[in-house]
Order: sequence, then structure tokens, then C-alpha cells
Amino acid sequence: MHIAIGSDHCGYEMKQVLLPVLEKLGCVVTDYGCHSTEPVDFPDIARQVCDAVRSGQHERGIMVCGTGVGAAIAANKIPGIRASVCHDIHSAHQCVEHDDVNVMCMGAQIVGLWLAEDLVRSFIQATFSTEEHFRRRVGKLRLLELEAARELKDEC
Repeated sequence: MHIAIGSDHCGYEMKQVLLPVLEKLGCVVTDYGCHSTEPVDFPDIARQVCDAVRSGQHERGIMVCGTGVGAAIAANKIPGIRASVCHDIHSAHQCVEHDDVNVMCMGAQIVGLWLAEDLVRSFIQATFSTEEHFRRRVGKLRLLELEAARELKDEC
């Protein structure tokens, strides 16, 4: 699986620990930054990670910031992205299985490194359910996104 990963300065150190974990899971990983603990704006990194996922270049993305919340907000502004904050194992796999989440966001100031490794493993190994009701609901999410974009265009 091809994974796009990114972090802000708060998530940099956790991201560095997760890179070899992803490689051990057989993932091909592209790191979209940041590349130090110098302050950066997480929306800039989220844009790069999400564009890589949206283009099909990567199947999924992982974002790490202080709480995961800012990264999830930024990611969910991008059409075609379904991002979720995951701080527990159940959410890390169920978000993919039920909601076809393609970007997982974690908080480096919230979860420890050992849990982050388990979250990544759970997220990567999960697959979207073939059950019709989950697929129907994800389709409705896409319609909400398209309708909101159309309304925004009409306002302009």
C-alpha cells in the first residue's frame, strides 16, 4: 500500500518513529513534511498529503499534529478526502471499514508512541466493508460534498 504521511512540528518526532513501522508493514511511504521541529502551518502539509491521496498516487494518508484535530479539519476541507481523528484501536480500523476513511489523523500530544504504532497498523490493515448500507452511506457523504461545492459556486 502506498501511504502519504505528513506532520506539523508537534507531530514531527512521532512521524519519524512511524516511518519504519509503515515500512515493516510493507508500505511504500512518501513523507510530505515537515522535516524538523521548526514551526509550520499544518494546513499546508495536509494539502500535500491529501492531494497525493486524492490523485490516486497514494491509497491512504496519515497526518500527525498536536491533537489530530487541526489536521482532520484541514483534510476534510479537501474534496474526496474523508479524514478521522483516531486515538483508539477501534476507531482506527472501523473508520475505514464503515466510512472508507482515507486519511487518519493522530495527536502526538494525546497518544503515546506504542499506541500510535498500533493505530497505524490497525488503519493500514483495515478494508472498506462490502456491505451495501456502508457503501450507500459513503455515497451520501460524497453527495453532501458535491452539493456543498455547488452551493458555494452559486454564491460566488
